[in-house]
Amino acid sequence: MTRRTPAAALALAATLCAGALLPIPAAHAAPPLPSVSPTPQSLSGIGADAVVTSRVLVIADDQTDPAARDRLVRELKAHGAARVDIITPDRTPAAGLLAVRLGPGTRPDIARALGDVSVPDKAEGYALRVSGGRSREIALGGKDAGGQFYAVQTLRQLFARSGDGWKVAGVQVSDFPSMPLRGTIEGFYGSPWTHAERLDQMDFYGDVKANTYIYAPKDDPYHRDKWRDPYPAAKLAELGELVTRAGANHVRFTFALSPGVSICYSDPADRDTLKRKLQALYDLGARAFSIPLDDISYTRWNCAADEAAYGAAGRTAAAKAQVDLLNDVQRTFIAGHDGAQRLQMVPTEYGDLTDTTYKQTLRESLDPAIEVMWTGTDTVPPEITNAQAEKAAELFGRKVFVWDNYPVNDYGNTSGRLLLAPYDKREGGLAAHLSGIVANPMNQPYASKVAVFGAADFTWNDTAYDARKSWPRAMAYLAGGDKAATEALLVFGDLEHMAPTFGGTPWQPQAPELAGRVAGFWRTWDGGRPADAIAALRPYAKAIATAPATIRGGKVQKGFTDDAASWLDATALWGRAMVTMLDALQAKQAGDATKAAALLAESRELQRQARAVRVSPPRNRWGAAQPQVGDGVLDVFLADADARLQG
Repeated sequence: MTRRTPAAALALAATLCAGALLPIPAAHAAPPLPSVSPTPQSLSGIGADAVVTSRVLVIADDQTDPAARDRLVRELKAHGAARVDIITPDRTPAAGLLAVRLGPGTRPDIARALGDVSVPDKAEGYALRVSGGRSREIALGGKDAGGQFYAVQTLRQLFARSGDGWKVAGVQVSDFPSMPLRGTIEGFYGSPWTHAERLDQMDFYGDVKANTYIYAPKDDPYHRDKWRDPYPAAKLAELGELVTRAGANHVRFTFALSPGVSICYSDPADRDTLKRKLQALYDLGARAFSIPLDDISYTRWNCAADEAAYGAAGRTAAAKAQVDLLNDVQRTFIAGHDGAQRLQMVPTEYGDLTDTTYKQTLRESLDPAIEVMWTGTDTVPPEITNAQAEKAAELFGRKVFVWDNYPVNDYGNTSGRLLLAPYDKREGGLAAHLSGIVANPMNQPYASKVAVFGAADFTWNDTAYDARKSWPRAMAYLAGGDKAATEALLVFGDLEHMAPTFGGTPWQPQAPELAGRVAGFWRTWDGGRPADAIAALRPYAKAIATAPATIRGGKVQKGFTDDAASWLDATALWGRAMVTMLDALQAKQAGDATKAAALLAESRELQRQARAVRVSPPRNRWGAAQPQVGDGVLDVFLADADARLQG
């Protein structure tokens, strides 16, 4: 199966964002800048593109990040280089060959090649310069190893076809992430991801410059209910492989252990057991750890000793016990292990801005080195603003680390839903108030990539983020750059656009594109031009009907088609029902009542079949639910049209 490159995917997304009708550029106009995601802090054109020669030289040394070097070689070979040789900086590259310098920005040859583009003095920062023409040189300089890796991730998006070969856009980039922590927390209820799915996610995070994955699946018994028990050898081996794959993509594997359901906080034996569990992952290479204390009760103790140690059960006593445990882990485990990152925790009060004695105790007593996670103003917040984040920092006595419950779909209001709307309603400027954001994905890992792609884009450069531009890029990424498949994904994604909360009005609307077209249909119809109304809506109805087959045509990542299988089945039926309903309306307008009645009956049968589809196999706790497809828009249109036909 032929796949388009990520560079082609983003180039296509840029075209889709711009629209189909573009002005013809003047002869002297500069070529458009390439589309790069996440959006760099600074990207500008500097002249001629660099042609990829059949043999390419990579100039690297022992300061070059191995993961960055390996990815660079892979990308060069995928874009026209039949042979890639690695040479040291003391050698002079042969004339006429493309030379790519990779390593620290302070390395003399890289600093010279970068010229006046500077490597930001920030963690994971990098600079990149592509010199075309006779020089044929590319310089990739990182502030650190992560910066080198991210420079390569940007470079891979600069390749473009040039006749029978490839070229690299002549640009310079100076870039760094706005937020230190960016990625996901596998923290949902229901079927955890498989090992193969998690490995794929690590590669995906590398592509989108996400640096954090928190392992916290609620239904992994060894994470929560059986937290005291060691992982079986086979599971421990899987976790070790996952730690390694994460590291190869510059992703910080964070092991979370959630003991709050049964721990005796004051018991030294329980504390030792917890630390042994953390040690087992440290021995596998994990260097980041989290103790989530969410979704537990503080109205009762798990042991009588805690009441004696901390007082009667309640929010203040619970906070004291939690602080005692967390400070001990930070002091006796984290501080004593080389390379260990700041301990993370999830408070029991994680989703509001109300000051309480629980928060006061954490604010006053929790070790300042410990990261505190916060979900926003609610478990699923309709927005996160700068003012809210600043208030949360005041309440917890430090910048908070946001656990963003989008696009997670493990609660009742998401029954039967894939959440494919873009990452949105998070205010630019949050980087000044947060230590980072991790998105809590769906049980469906590949379908989650739509929102996670946007979250990675936002956390890298929040002030430049535009959901309307990022969303098509995410779809293009899933489609491997194929135009038809990307357009089909956008149609399908519109039908799965609703983003609910635990109650009240959804914070993202259902099917906004279809809703606008339907509204236009009825305006035209009621304005006395039914034929025009039908002609305008029919192409989009056909697009709905055919989108599932296009998505399943081999260009879209197979994991996505597996995740979305039941929704694609239902969409095909709903789309055919819509096309048939328009045919029935047209027949009635033509005066053929018999044909209109037959077509109406056919549309009703297709709708019945669509409603009979069930999510299978179900991965969510809501089970074999009916897949929701454009509900409240598509079905309402069909009902309204049905009424018109009978009127």
